[in-house]
Amino acid sequence: MAPDLDIVIQDPNDTLQFLEFHRQFSHSLIFIPIGSAFVAIAIYALLRKRLGISFSKIWLFCVLGFATHGLLDTATSYGTVLLWPFDNTRYSFSIISVIDPLLTLPVVALVCIGVIRKDGSWGRAAVIWTLTYLLIGAWQHQSALRAAQALADTRGHQPARLTVKPTFANIILWRSIYETNGRFYVDAIRPTLWPTTYT
Repeated sequence: MAPDLDIVIQDPNDTLQFLEFHRQFSHSLIFIPIGSAFVAIAIYALLRKRLGISFSKIWLFCVLGFATHGLLDTATSYGTVLLWPFDNTRYSFSIISVIDPLLTLPVVALVCIGVIRKDGSWGRAAVIWTLTYLLIGAWQHQSALRAAQALADTRGHQPARLTVKPTFANIILWRSIYETNGRFYVDAIRPTLWPTTYT
């Protein structure tokens, strides 16, 4: 969770500044070894006797944490500035909501059980659940995109821009936004085998 410490960067004169810096440099690919080193130094200083492992091993685990954190955040609709400082584009797959309890709660439960039982198979189950959920989100995203395009077609619209994003805390109901002739159309779509749209 260390990359999310970027939320402490705030300016009392600019209340929106934290939005600019959140998921920016601390989530970039180039920052992975640097951020990992800071966290590894802190862990090593505080827990080296208890953990009984070398600094390089702690740093490697921190690298894995930093790398997966940024990439997982890219799956959300908010996106991540992965290529900072070379590019300030927010990359977003928009396959899951920024907050999704159906993803997070099972992962937290599986990891906690694994820690309590000292059994790594629970952690592997958490990884499998995460990948499965992300694949379902990707499938839902593509289904919602097709349904949104079909909805625009039934209206006789040729969208200049069209996007679909999951609604808050789920991958079941999606928001479709498209622009045509200077107007925006916002609809809700429940992508299933028989998609339902709510205009």
